[in-house]
Amino acid sequence: MTIWQDLLDKAQSVQSREIGELFEKGNRAAGFSRETGPFLFDFSKTNIDAETLDLLVKLAEEKEVAARAEAMFTGEKINDTEGRAVLHTALRNLDTDVFVDGENVMPEVRATYARMEAFARDVREGKFTGQGGKITDVVNIGIGGSDLGPAMATLALAPYHDGPRCHFVSNVDGAHIHDTLAGLNPETTLVIVASKTFTTIETMTNAETAKRWMAEKVSDPAQQFAALSTSAEKTAAFGIDQARVFGFADWVGGRYSMWGPIGLSLMIAIGPEGFAGFLRGAATMDAHFRKAEFKDNLPVLLALVGIWHNQFCDYATRAVLPYDQRLARLPAYLQQLEMESNGKRVSMDGKDLPYNSGPVVWGEPGTNGQHAFYQLIHQGTRVIPCEFMVAAEGHEPDLAHQHTLLVANCLAQSEALMRGRSLAEATEIMRKKGFEGDELDRQARHRVFPGSRPSTTLLYPKLTPEVFGGIVALYEHRVFVEGVILGINSFDQWGVELGKELALALAPVLKGEDAGEGKDGSTRQLVARVQSLRG
Repeated sequence: MTIWQDLLDKAQSVQSREIGELFEKGNRAAGFSRETGPFLFDFSKTNIDAETLDLLVKLAEEKEVAARAEAMFTGEKINDTEGRAVLHTALRNLDTDVFVDGENVMPEVRATYARMEAFARDVREGKFTGQGGKITDVVNIGIGGSDLGPAMATLALAPYHDGPRCHFVSNVDGAHIHDTLAGLNPETTLVIVASKTFTTIETMTNAETAKRWMAEKVSDPAQQFAALSTSAEKTAAFGIDQARVFGFADWVGGRYSMWGPIGLSLMIAIGPEGFAGFLRGAATMDAHFRKAEFKDNLPVLLALVGIWHNQFCDYATRAVLPYDQRLARLPAYLQQLEMESNGKRVSMDGKDLPYNSGPVVWGEPGTNGQHAFYQLIHQGTRVIPCEFMVAAEGHEPDLAHQHTLLVANCLAQSEALMRGRSLAEATEIMRKKGFEGDELDRQARHRVFPGSRPSTTLLYPKLTPEVFGGIVALYEHRVFVEGVILGINSFDQWGVELGKELALALAPVLKGEDAGEGKDGSTRQLVARVQSLRG
């Protein structure tokens, strides 16, 4: 018998067990919660018992998670399909040397960080200006990790903004950049173009649009552009001075890149000190991940809960539910982090996976979701594990009563998911409302909650830059651990390539420059209809 099979058998054996039963013996909450730094991670409202946890930890040990993590931190080329190291952690670890192919990469990391800091200060203090004076607005143009990370982080840390306003453009849909630029002053706007190769079609299309917009009022628009790119040749051709080009190595993947130059917009918004706190929080989580025993390791435990629910309980989706409006973009960020990383169908050795890969990740901030999709979570036919997160304290002391209500809702939802409401309880409620007979039974059945729906809760004092950095690093390492256990490469993303290739081929067909021979009948029909509608 393998550990994997033992866990499959265990999941089958506890399938009908109510989670609430686990609280009848001992101090369940304390036994299935862990703390590190500002975080309390409570996974007691899952069907994981001591035996299951022991098996899950043994699974992580069998898959050599610790050795694989150390290989990542020390610069080994664990992204073997692309022949690259995976060193986004080096961007937030400015004190320790890290080597790749025998070369210490940290001097360059530190030098780039120092240049970012100097430029951010110049923008914030008005030493770097636009044609019309001090920069009032920053527009970050990117897509994927070059957009989701900084856009999500800038919103999350809004209470710490004391720099220019920041805006983010990603979609090639012209409506996105049109609506973003509307109302901005080109003479006091800085545009940051985030593309490692400076060839990303969506990003460069939007960059050219922004340049034309700025040229209507600014004599030399390229002087108000900065680039986050490794292509000195292409950024120079665009007209951007090398002093405003910030590069990063190929061992920084897009969805892991906001700790370095891709985070420039965030640094400008909250200042180098706030950004340093953001890095510090992530570095602290890195150290915890490397050193803590698996049974006390937050990223490992979060991953093991996810593996238990997805691979062994066969729950196909996962809802991320931050009770913090400023974390509104976190579920979308985690969609990319998880689904681009672990949405694979073959293992590291190129063989088909014998089990499901990563789950579908989705969510919205509370309490909005309660009035949208929680109905399905509570009473639908599919079980959807939920991951709640909430701060004990908000940033608005004069609105403390509202934050108390927010926290109450968060804790109540996890309680309701676990407890549910029995038919007997629902019947008694409806009897008191005057219902009788068959109608009593009918009305009561509509008000039954199955309960025993699993959830975890991440609790922290307040959403500060350090806490936020820790949260993002926690989830990064969670995805890494899940990928190691599944035996897949979490750091390539070949699945995004085919659609991009076909889109480039279809553009001339839509313009009538190519007949589109070889396209399927559906695609030809859709192209023809688009052309006819355009006249």
